Amino acid sequence: MKHVLAGDVGGTKTVLCLYRVNAAKPDGTSLEEVHKAVYPSSGYERFGDLVTSFLATVAPLRPERACFGIAGPIQQQRCNATNLPWVIDAGKLAEDFGFEDVYLINDLEAAAYGMLHLAADEFVELNPHAAPQAGHAAVIAAGTGLGQAIMAWDGQRHIVMPTEGGHCDFGANSSQEDALLVFLRERFGGHVSGERILAGDGFGNLYDFLRASGHAAPNATIEAEMLHEDRNAVISRHGLQGDDPLCTEVMRLFVRIYGSEAGNLALKCLPRGGIYIGGGIAPKIRAALETGLFMQGFLDKGRMARAIEHIPVRLSLNPEAPLLGAAHMALSRSCC
Repeated sequence: MKHVLAGDVGGTKTVLCLYRVNAAKPDGTSLEEVHKAVYPSSGYERFGDLVTSFLATVAPLRPERACFGIAGPIQQQRCNATNLPWVIDAGKLAEDFGFEDVYLINDLEAAAYGMLHLAADEFVELNPHAAPQAGHAAVIAAGTGLGQAIMAWDGQRHIVMPTEGGHCDFGANSSQEDALLVFLRERFGGHVSGERILAGDGFGNLYDFLRASGHAAPNATIEAEMLHEDRNAVISRHGLQGDDPLCTEVMRLFVRIYGSEAGNLALKCLPRGGIYIGGGIAPKIRAALETGLFMQGFLDKGRMARAIEHIPVRLSLNPEAPLLGAAHMALSRSCC
């Protein structure tokens, strides 16, 4: 085998990369990037059309195997993408493109495997009291959606278990969050998941809640910006800058609730090996995550705070962890 194709398939964008397999390196078989391209996911009617476009750019090179990390549940190597109208079938992709093997994994499963291949300087530790141990780990990642995965340690390696934990109930933990829950329940007609807050659109939902509750008067200039730019990006930008009371409170709420949900995940699997914070949002709001507010939410677990107080909480600075994870999965399957 000479080449593998890896993909990070998200609701907003899809990243494809062709890697060359280099078996001559002293540390064993490794991967070298040949060509990478980013596509707007909504610009393609079918995933296969996107793959066709990419392969045309790397011709005459041809990957023998492929692995795609996809934002959505995988069942029998078939996926109905969560935020896209695509149905992706591994067998059909292999047949259509002549691949020896195509493997589909959840995007958070890919991210989890990718975390294992990142260098230490590609992380920022958020927990000042972290005491790393060998053991289970977990990933939580806010982006277009809210992904979560568990990395079970069997004594020799991590085995990744994808989940749909981002769709579990949002657990309010203050009177303000109680009111937020009521607001979102009315907006969405019932069930309110963590993803309604801890995802790209969550900034807008939080802003609308605070505006409606009279937290502060809206800034006309900022709201005019929202008419011409992505409103979530506008809100998060001003929230980081701290130049608007509404946007600043949105960022405060987002970060604290993000920490709280990460703490919930930690209690469910006790990841002594660490919680990894992935996704596209976290690196962009790094300054807010490092204020200590994230860890306050993480540890606000009453008498059970002591069970998770020493767990490492590592912010990943490499947005390509899912891509790397998919590439290494494609490679590992070729060795089986």
